[in-house]
Amino acid sequence: MSTFFTRLENILSTVNNLVWGAPLLILLVGTGIYLTIRLGLLQILKLPKAFRLIFVHDEEHHGDISSFAALATALAATVGTGNIVGVATAIQSGGPGALFWMWVAAFFGMATKYAEGLLAIKYRTKDDNDEISGGPMYYILNGMGEKWRPLAVFFALAGILVAWLGIGTFSQVNSITGSLKSSFGLAPQMVSIFIAIIVAFIIFGGIKSISKVAEKVVPFMAVLYILAAITVILLNLNLILPTIGLVLESAFTESAAIGGFLGASVQKAMQMGIARGVFSNESGLGSAPIAAAAAKTNEPVEQGLISMTGTFIDTIIICTLTGLIILITGVWTSDTLKGADVTQAAFNGTFSSIGSFVLTISLVLFAFTTILGWSYYGERCFEFLFGTKHIRIYRIIFVLMVALGGFLSLHIVWTIADIVNGLMAIPNLIALLALSPVIIKESRAYFDKL
Repeated sequence: MSTFFTRLENILSTVNNLVWGAPLLILLVGTGIYLTIRLGLLQILKLPKAFRLIFVHDEEHHGDISSFAALATALAATVGTGNIVGVATAIQSGGPGALFWMWVAAFFGMATKYAEGLLAIKYRTKDDNDEISGGPMYYILNGMGEKWRPLAVFFALAGILVAWLGIGTFSQVNSITGSLKSSFGLAPQMVSIFIAIIVAFIIFGGIKSISKVAEKVVPFMAVLYILAAITVILLNLNLILPTIGLVLESAFTESAAIGGFLGASVQKAMQMGIARGVFSNESGLGSAPIAAAAAKTNEPVEQGLISMTGTFIDTIIICTLTGLIILITGVWTSDTLKGADVTQAAFNGTFSSIGSFVLTISLVLFAFTTILGWSYYGERCFEFLFGTKHIRIYRIIFVLMVALGGFLSLHIVWTIADIVNGLMAIPNLIALLALSPVIIKESRAYFDKL
């Protein structure tokens, strides 16, 4: 059996390297750079307005949930194990420079996320149950035309696979079960089944049920984690400048071997930083616009701005804090700690056993809300392909996949997640580039009107 898993890991790693090769990384960052230039550094100049718009209630317009609830649902899906486990694996594999490339991916990803949110509102529609449906499959079909339906179908299929096999289930449940086993000795199999039962109760209530949970849990979990991370940084304030210097230096020069860290090339730092950054904030994947489409607004540009803040919160704030505490405490050079244990060790150095408890609670909440967010994303993709009559089948399979999450190894889980993420990004990025004239025209018209 061990030989089978070894072969499977080798095959998956080969496929992953092909999917996440130079072409996709160039397409991801290149799309963000192109949109950043064409939109005039919108992610800097319009960020204050974007944050103000989050709290504007617009009950009169079409939509299923408020803009804040839509953002909370999107953040529920993005603020997950990528912020804790993903950052740790990126730094342990690519060195400190990986954090810099996460920043780069996030900066240009903000322009990408803006474009996704804008198109989500412009081309959304309603399903047979009179609920909003939107996202890349709809802006491909309604924006680019019927001849592009195969691309929309490809995206929807990839979205279902990500929900069932990637970010939506396995990687999140695996992280929850690993953390609870490490902290409290709970059996992973029992935990994953328990999570599946709770998820079933929530997701069978649809987007309104999911968003109600997300609105309450997401702000709480984000604030709890941010305060704990800032405390670690403040207690090691003298190490911040040298750590930032190490990040910048390692981003452009080969990282030397230290302790259990074997060293890394600039290419490895870039690859790990961008891949893990995209895994965390999902800019370019096309997932967030599925939630954005449900927002109560008639103004595509405003929802685009609100969507953009999700990438800022996820990567520029939360991932940066995780990366800094991992680096300043030196736990990234360990040859025995992996995944969430690395971040946990960083907290334990400051808070002792309380640190372990804080991280465990944060990780459980992060991962659980990601499961809820992705259940909705996959459901909308499933609805696009098969209609509303068979949504119950999708939900049942999703719950079963959650239950299985505690039975797989960490490396296989993350490799599968990376592969299906990449497949999902390709059709979405093609659509963003093809519809960029629409994005630019809508943006200019809106800001000229102001």
